[in-house]
Amino acid sequence: MSLKRRLPFLRWSFLRMATGARNITTTGQIGDGREAAAVDYVLANARPGDIDDVLARIDEFAYEKSLLINIGDEKGALLDAAVRRANPALALELGTYCGYSALRIARAAPSARVYSIELAEANAVNARQIWAHAGVADRITCVVGTIGDDGRTLDALTARHGFAAGGLDFLFIDHDKDAYLTDLQSILDRGWLHPGAIVVADNVKVPGAPRYREYMQAQQGTRWDTIEHRTHVEYQSLLHDLVLESTYLGG
Repeated sequence: MSLKRRLPFLRWSFLRMATGARNITTTGQIGDGREAAAVDYVLANARPGDIDDVLARIDEFAYEKSLLINIGDEKGALLDAAVRRANPALALELGTYCGYSALRIARAAPSARVYSIELAEANAVNARQIWAHAGVADRITCVVGTIGDDGRTLDALTARHGFAAGGLDFLFIDHDKDAYLTDLQSILDRGWLHPGAIVVADNVKVPGAPRYREYMQAQQGTRWDTIEHRTHVEYQSLLHDLVLESTYLGG
């Protein structure tokens, strides 16, 4: 691995991402056009209908062109394994970004219906282009909204997409870190998760979701059984991160 790959702060796109942190929370993008550039790169270089190649080209762009804030290849392997353990018929993701992790979920669970909730319409447009190029647009649906919008998005999932009590097998959380716990609680309040359903949360250490981690630690063995995967922040090997994989026990 090259020094620039291992040490992200040597890359201009990392420094630009740091200055664009405020944009991420308000617009869902860094603010320098890298997300649209990633879509263009995939459409120009990835084989149509080939999920593996589309994912590889996104990773290539993130390593060689501009860093992206999707889960990445190292942590993506943890996501893949958790999806296979859950073997979901219905999966939900919070935070679409460029559509990378939804693609990984769809690849690991080829018979699943995958729904992704995204704040930014621009991200939804980008992700849909990537999913269509990969040939899975019929299996992944992006819903523009937020879980914390007084129930409107949750109601839409129920009314338009058939979400019901006990029907959700897998949940991936990778959006606003401050909303991890409250959004999980909103989904629990709907009763969608069943005992044995799996919830995976990215970036629990960096940028960090301390309240979510504290909750899972407090509920260990009663409501949840959690494994903490020690790994690295996406697309580098210097900064450490945590991915939490939690199996719902009910209650």
